Amino acid sequence: MNLIILSILNLFRGQTGDITLPSFDTTIILSKIIELQNSIGTLSIQDGPIAEAHVILLAAGVVIFLGVAGEAFFKKTGIPDVAFLMVLGVIIGPVFGLIQPEAVIQVVPYFAALALIIIMFDGGLNLDIKHVIKTAHFSFTLAILGFVLSVVMITLAAHFALGWLWLESILLGSIVGGSSSAIVFGLVRNIKISEETKSMLSFESALTDILATIVAFILFEAVLAGQFNIETLQETIGRAVVVGLVLGFGVGIPWMYVSTKLGNAQHAYMLTLGVLFVLFFLANSFGESGALTALVFGLMIGNKSHLAKILRFKLPRIELDDPTHNQLTFLVRSFFFVFVGLMASFGQIEYLIFGVLITIAVYFGRLFVGKITLTKRFSLLDRAVTNSMIPRGLAAAVLATYPITMGLPNAEAYPQLVFFIILSSVIITTIGLGKSKKIPPPESVEGGFVKGTEEPKKE
Repeated sequence: MNLIILSILNLFRGQTGDITLPSFDTTIILSKIIELQNSIGTLSIQDGPIAEAHVILLAAGVVIFLGVAGEAFFKKTGIPDVAFLMVLGVIIGPVFGLIQPEAVIQVVPYFAALALIIIMFDGGLNLDIKHVIKTAHFSFTLAILGFVLSVVMITLAAHFALGWLWLESILLGSIVGGSSSAIVFGLVRNIKISEETKSMLSFESALTDILATIVAFILFEAVLAGQFNIETLQETIGRAVVVGLVLGFGVGIPWMYVSTKLGNAQHAYMLTLGVLFVLFFLANSFGESGALTALVFGLMIGNKSHLAKILRFKLPRIELDDPTHNQLTFLVRSFFFVFVGLMASFGQIEYLIFGVLITIAVYFGRLFVGKITLTKRFSLLDRAVTNSMIPRGLAAAVLATYPITMGLPNAEAYPQLVFFIILSSVIITTIGLGKSKKIPPPESVEGGFVKGTEEPKKE
């Protein structure tokens, strides 16, 4: 079997001789595959199932119940339900041992792909394209500056505090370098800030999720090969953007028209979901991340009323609001953050200290980026909310599982570090948003976005 894999790798290199690809050593990759096979082989069927079937169903019921309760609690207090779900994962995993982390790791890569698709698609559906265009320059500036600064700080800390190699340190920084769209999308819906600021923060978090995914996968290969090429990074990001936009727009616009013809057909949503999965497959077949494709596709479907006027086709007076999508998004988010808690480990106290301290450093970096990015057009309320919005979540949790499946050095440390960083960032965001509630929005404008250049009112 290993000879077959090695032959395929060599054949692939021979067939792609004219294409610029990152250099890799097939013997290194083959050795990692053998290590992965051996590690999987130790999880034999003789060890028995993860848990009894009725125990798994009980855990699923508790997850759903706590997810609903956490969502209701969030609307009342502003505390994200992510914290509750992660703590539940810790309880049923590391504390009581109902589900073993080794078994979860085998399932997470598949479930993580589904979670990434659904969350990015949901984010696109809930973005107003007019507001996105209006605040795009702010979103890009916040995303790029914030991501780069976070990666630099985390890289330096991991290298000097944990003693990791530079490539491994940069990989950790890229995994947790951006805010989580899965959390930000939910937070901004329940905060009384301007629509422009909501779109800015949502789009920023989507951009950092995509950026983190692209950079991390390049670094996965770089760590395996033992070398990194900056030209490869630039080319890969460029290809990812082109493929994402071409597939998202190329299929999103025709399907937007087709979906209007379907109206309230019984399986209209499921057909849209099927198209979304095919798009994700096509994006990954081209070697790129499907996250941007899912976001753009959702943006097209969610803004078809605006785009119908531009493209000049009649839109039936039927708005499809299938509750199936909301329920599916809720289930995917809830179960995945429980999975994050399942992979937590408290054996390494230095990981806990590192995660908390580096998150505090990221928060102060966010204050700096917000200060140089946001202009006087934003009110005190919008600035305070923007400065507090540093939650790490879905993308970081998904990416943290890949070092284990790929057999990278320090693989077991990534989920543990990311768990503490996610939890710390959610707590800091919650505290910041709580303080923001004390700042009243300007009375003369909607939300907190000041239309002119005058200073916002202070009360």
